Amino acid sequence: MSGWDPRLGPPGWAPQQPYSPPPPPVVQQTRGLSPFGMPSRHSWEIPLLVIVIVATVLAYLLALLLLVSGYAGQLVLALVFAPLIVYLGRGMNYAAQRVNGVKMSPTQFPEGYRMVQEAAARFGMQKVPDAYVVLGNGQINAFASGHGFRRYVVVYSDLFEIGGAARNPDALAFIIGHEVGHIAAGHVSYWRQVGMFLAPFLPILGSSLIRAQEYTADNHGFCNRPQGAPPAMQTLAGGKYLNNLVGFDEMADRAAQEKGFFVWIANAMSSHPVLTWRMWALRDRSRHGKLFWRPDVPQRPVAVLPYGGYQQPLPAGYGGPPPGYGDAPTHHEYQPQ
Repeated sequence: MSGWDPRLGPPGWAPQQPYSPPPPPVVQQTRGLSPFGMPSRHSWEIPLLVIVIVATVLAYLLALLLLVSGYAGQLVLALVFAPLIVYLGRGMNYAAQRVNGVKMSPTQFPEGYRMVQEAAARFGMQKVPDAYVVLGNGQINAFASGHGFRRYVVVYSDLFEIGGAARNPDALAFIIGHEVGHIAAGHVSYWRQVGMFLAPFLPILGSSLIRAQEYTADNHGFCNRPQGAPPAMQTLAGGKYLNNLVGFDEMADRAAQEKGFFVWIANAMSSHPVLTWRMWALRDRSRHGKLFWRPDVPQRPVAVLPYGGYQQPLPAGYGGPPPGYGDAPTHHEYQPQ
């Protein structure tokens, strides 16, 4: 196909919603949870990372000692050859996207391509990662990875169809910002993944580190497109067709209501924050998302702020964000259905 306007899409594709990114705010040097500064790293991420790396190094030394002593079990061999296993796995994964995925470009998925460019610029990245679209077959997913000095994002095709025939650019921008955020935060580094090799074998501890990384990536997605957080979470909860039937606030409220031992276990063993806690964290930008204990119901009445309300001190002389920045689309108020 040639000669078609990439702003309208290829022939036969339903018209896209108008895409007009908000003007970027004045970026502060401090990191925080509001969209007006650089995105903050979750407070538990680095402490947990240090613990997991120390545990991995000790396990690696123990595996070497056992191997020298003549014991060659599968786990021992996996630990000894962890650097090679990670290298080969990353290389094969990258090759699979290169030969099967549709590489985003100004003429292939131009909307997503532009969003990747904008997210990389928003996070101050010197190099824009490659981006691929792969067949989703109904799955709602995206991930980021790398190999060597290359970094890339993979988006499942179904994410371009949120809401059916019409697209939801804000939700897609949040998800792309989330994945590019993984790269910006160093989560896909080869040496980091080698250092975290033992994480899947550390109950609760390893999954908690990965959840902290997901909260960090959510902070990046929120800073990239704050108004995209609700529809993105609604899509993860209800799917690309029924997402508008999900009440974002109603579901977030349940984070403080659902309690019990097995609720705690379900979150502790999960690689991603459970959706109710994740929605609560994206709505309450005054603190980091809860990692181990469910959010508390406020002990005193607080002023009702619009979705994403945050009260971050601004530098002297700052006149506020450009008009219209951060406003929710007028056609959707993100209220419970």
